[in-house]
Amino acid sequence: MEWNQFAGQWKQYMGQAKAKWGDLTDDDWQSIAGRRDQLVGKLQQRYGMEREHAEKEADDWLRGI
Repeated sequence: MEWNQFAGQWKQYMGQAKAKWGDLTDDDWQSIAGRRDQLVGKLQQRYGMEREHAEKEADDWLRGI
């Protein structure tokens, strides 16, 4: 699945994302709204990840769903 397709189905997959990244708040999830760049930024902020690591985490998760 591509990120542009995923954004339209965000609400269906948000529960799985919340289970994986439990440190993100409900406000974080609302601001992410299926956008890769927002998810990557929040992963960096909450988990202290380098940008490349956060991008890989997000992309690997999307491929796995």
